[in-house]
Amino acid sequence: MNSVQAPGSGGLEIDLVSGQSAVVSAWASNPLKLLIPRSRGPSVWVYLSSFGGGFVAGDETSLDIRLGAQTRAFVTTQASTKIYRNPNLRPCGHRLKANLEKGSLLVLAPEPIQAFAESFYTQRQEFRLQPGAGLILLDWFCSGRAACGERWAFTRLQSSNELFISGERILVDSLLLDPSDGPLDNAHRLGRFNCLAVIVMIGSALAEKAARLLADVAVEPVTRHPSLIVTASPIHDGVVLRLAGERVEEVGREIHRRLAFISEILDDEPWARKW
Repeated sequence: MNSVQAPGSGGLEIDLVSGQSAVVSAWASNPLKLLIPRSRGPSVWVYLSSFGGGFVAGDETSLDIRLGAQTRAFVTTQASTKIYRNPNLRPCGHRLKANLEKGSLLVLAPEPIQAFAESFYTQRQEFRLQPGAGLILLDWFCSGRAACGERWAFTRLQSSNELFISGERILVDSLLLDPSDGPLDNAHRLGRFNCLAVIVMIGSALAEKAARLLADVAVEPVTRHPSLIVTASPIHDGVVLRLAGERVEEVGREIHRRLAFISEILDDEPWARKW
């Protein structure tokens, strides 16, 4: 544990203990919270949360994760991450750095980010994998409080994911949504869609499942004006899936359908009571 904790910072370390994955160090400072219902077993489960249920103006959190060799971890959130209005544009965001040692596996699958009108949010995530390590990353966003008439009404939303294997940068995925570039709900931008998602799956242990996802998407029919669009692109020992949907629930069900095999990896069903 760090002797000096910056506000909103946290750390999580997982190692093998008697042949099982176990949390050996975990700490967090306000407003970040780490809830660990399964601290030891075939896989460790961790839920990220905050004392305010989301990000208010000025909130900045950071989390450093280390997975020791041959460990497994499932990291998610309790609910959607709400980004509250921030008319003064104070810094507001989240940073995550994860180091995955040989043969480890991280499933980072939070609930979607929900940015309210006049909110401002930046997210940066960096993953460094050693040979044989695997990563399943879910990063997704919804249009806001659509039921209240707020659709893509935030001031700015930015998310970037960088992936390194043995020090070599393999992937940079960056998203910037800013109304100053044009109305976000314009038909030529986000239009009728209310949810965007990206899934990154990479690692030799996941290569077969990634190839299956690529093959499945390749043979699916293309229809006019679908309520859900799914595309797939190959990367080194993996795949990148992108989804756009009119309804958040529909995108959520599709994500869980595509990632149903995770229950085999984790020895439990992470979404049995959701969606």
